[in-house]
Amino acid sequence: MDIIQAVSLAILQGLTEFLPISSSAHLILLPILLGWEDQGLAFDVAVHIGTLSAVVAFYRKDISKIIKAWFFSVIGKGVTDDSKLAWYIVLGTIPVGLVGISLSDTVETTLRFPIVIAAATIIFAILLWYAEKESTETRATITLKVAIIVGLFQAIALIPGTSRSGITITAGLLMGLKREYAARFSFLLSVPVIALAGMLKALDLYKSSEPLMLNYMILGAVISSAVAYFSIAWFLKLLDKVGMMPFVYYRLVLGIFLTFVFFGQLQ
Repeated sequence: MDIIQAVSLAILQGLTEFLPISSSAHLILLPILLGWEDQGLAFDVAVHIGTLSAVVAFYRKDISKIIKAWFFSVIGKGVTDDSKLAWYIVLGTIPVGLVGISLSDTVETTLRFPIVIAAATIIFAILLWYAEKESTETRATITLKVAIIVGLFQAIALIPGTSRSGITITAGLLMGLKREYAARFSFLLSVPVIALAGMLKALDLYKSSEPLMLNYMILGAVISSAVAYFSIAWFLKLLDKVGMMPFVYYRLVLGIFLTFVFFGQLQ
């Protein structure tokens, strides 16, 4: 890895982690298209820390209120909307945690192929389009049913090319949530998911003999954090103005492009 690769991948991770276009797909594809060697576990851990810090910083007030409300509910000092939301986030994280732990080897060995990414990119673009078209946008609160459905959909994001934020926002829209509330719940739900993914990667790193490139790790974490923070703010503003269709179009174009480029791998 050199500094150009480190900066490029950190920017890409920060930009795509919270957009409905799949960060994992882009991080897998860019080295393939440019002929780069795999960036390694250490760098992956660093950029995950960066994007986690970005979403925590962006929603720091909300997260603080949710944690306090959850703690008060645990010690019997009342149930509030914030404490319910905390429990919904926990429930929404369970499916992806269970599937991720049980199928992590399968995902790594059988699904990290460009043609799989291409198919997932197109299929879930169509589903996102359908959700955007059919959504009633009548809900402004998260319910237990919504949390469970969104959590189940989130487990699908383990397929490269799906997009964790894309599939959870899609589920929220299908359940009638307003766009901004679907996006907010998706981003809050990302905190434990990114943390868990980062811890699993860190554990793999601990078990491996891979050398730590601290200079690139620090650089990657800082850049991905800054880019991700502004990416969240930009996405929320764009969502309010134009909705999800620009991302649907982007995914379709990307998926078709990848299908043509990597079609030979089907043979």
